[in-house]
Amino acid sequence: YLPIILTGLLALGTYWLVRNAPKLATPTAVQVAVHEPDFFMREFVVKSFLPGGALHSEVAGTEGRHFPDTDTLEVDQVRMRSVSPTGTLTHATAQRGLSNGDASEIQLFGNAIVTRDATVDASGKAIPQLQFRGEFLHAFLDTERVRSHLPVVLTRGADRFTGDSMDYDSKTGIANLQGRVKGLLMPSAPAVAKR
Repeated sequence: YLPIILTGLLALGTYWLVRNAPKLATPTAVQVAVHEPDFFMREFVVKSFLPGGALHSEVAGTEGRHFPDTDTLEVDQVRMRSVSPTGTLTHATAQRGLSNGDASEIQLFGNAIVTRDATVDASGKAIPQLQFRGEFLHAFLDTERVRSHLPVVLTRGADRFTGDSMDYDSKTGIANLQGRVKGLLMPSAPAVAKR
């Protein structure tokens, strides 16, 4: 009877081990990220600051929605203000805006206007106000660039340029207008001769 009893005990031990062993993980369906806002804001202002405490950018609007899947902020009636590393103040407005998580770039839709205030360069030369207008403008605040694949009107002081698309780099001061480009250059005031 000993072999039968040992076989029975071995069978009971195996049964106990099988019942108490951890279950295999069942495969779960991967959840697809849904493009739905996780919070809303109304009549708001969001400011971001540099490590030293100086204002870097400010985004305001009538209503804003944050989308966690893309870490973007969609803003209605957007108003934006940014201070470049060189201290130049830039303003932007549009019917709708889409900003990335750190507000380093913003896409402006519908009656978009980006204005760089008049300033003075390192040599003391006055740099006139620069304004871009169009139905779509893409502003890169950290690299100080403005792009558009749609028609744009560029106004620099009294001069006015239009083009079917544009890429402007503030650091080099070059505006690359493409398509049907037109320009109106106003003569500067004549220099007064000193006696």
